[in-house]
Amino acid sequence: MTTRTSHWLRYRLVHLPATPWLLACALVLLATHARAQGQAGQGPPAPKPGLEIYGFGQADAIVDFDTNNPDWYDVMRPSKLPAFRNEFGQDGHFYLSPRQSRFGAKGELETDHGPVKGVFEFDMFGVGAFAGETTIRLRHAWGQWRQVGGGLTNSQFMDVDVFPNILDYWGPNGMLFFRNTQVFWEPYVNGDSNIRVAIENPGASGDAGRLANRVELSNVVGRFPAPDFTGHYRMGRGWGYVQVGGALRYLAWDDRLEDQFDLSGHVWGWGISLSSNVKPTSNDVLRLQVIYGKGVENYFNDAPIDVGAERNPGDPRTPVTGEALQDVGISAYLDHNWNSRWSSAIGYASVNIENSDLQLPAAFHEGEYASANLLWAPVTNVMMGGELQWLHRENFSDGFESTDRRLQFSFKYSFSAKVTGE
Repeated sequence: MTTRTSHWLRYRLVHLPATPWLLACALVLLATHARAQGQAGQGPPAPKPGLEIYGFGQADAIVDFDTNNPDWYDVMRPSKLPAFRNEFGQDGHFYLSPRQSRFGAKGELETDHGPVKGVFEFDMFGVGAFAGETTIRLRHAWGQWRQVGGGLTNSQFMDVDVFPNILDYWGPNGMLFFRNTQVFWEPYVNGDSNIRVAIENPGASGDAGRLANRVELSNVVGRFPAPDFTGHYRMGRGWGYVQVGGALRYLAWDDRLEDQFDLSGHVWGWGISLSSNVKPTSNDVLRLQVIYGKGVENYFNDAPIDVGAERNPGDPRTPVTGEALQDVGISAYLDHNWNSRWSSAIGYASVNIENSDLQLPAAFHEGEYASANLLWAPVTNVMMGGELQWLHRENFSDGFESTDRRLQFSFKYSFSAKVTGE
């Protein structure tokens, strides 16, 4: 408040009657002065909460020269190729699919103790009981505050940055790709480097093989006494990064039938992964991964069962037990930008399973995956292109093999909008 204003206010209060309107004016002037003084000492206003809504609509046109499981008609999965001649009918199919289309939202709110962020995302690709259908499927539903996060998101065993810029929805079979419910801890973040460890929802599948119809095995059920333990360390550099991941799990099964056999048992499953992105030029990214383990098939992008039936000679009480199946996966892809509008991806992947001795001769043993594409982005948020795809499957011991060759053409239209709260 200036000196002149102060003198005027004192004069009015002394020489005029103390009317209510004079008191009101005085209070307004004093309040205005106090507010101005307070604002001068305050910091910047608190950040506003932000929300981003994003997604895309996509149509995939597929010319299938061979055949695969019709529940997986619009994706490349070697494990879903025929296990015997004419299992899925004659060769030659054409498909149109919108199931890759996606919608999501992610938000962030600053607090006095660090930001809180969350993500919710779904697509239209039915799996499980809804395999083959176009229906809403949850992809992500998770949040994080400081070092702790939880919900449904990418497993901490996997490396999502190995996924190449391809049209096929499912992707290379020889990489890890599994979204799982989890609680994770991220104690270290430094630029492109980080460490995460997690407990994840356990789950696995078994194959009784030749004994699948035996009464003695019909009452054997799986049990998961502990969570899966997963984690990774990523070391980022200017040329790219290297990531090491691991998983450890305990898988059990219980025999509920009271007879002369005790078929209960358990195994440990484990896996290690080494992955990397290497940028030899500003227009190229080499995406690499190799995985080795036992009983971690469900973390693979496309692999069969985790545990197979195995003979247990010399033990009449437990003549059959379970074995965590050994798995090896590799994936190598090159993403190349020809210019700002044109790009390509080319690569190969494979999965090899060491089968147990009681699995059926037609059980999955090895799968191969390869593709090459040319993509065009004529304007922002629009992409279209074509992709040549090849798959191969080899059975365990009956000598049967199957191949699938495809052409896929995709048309993708993306959108995103950011909203700032009050």
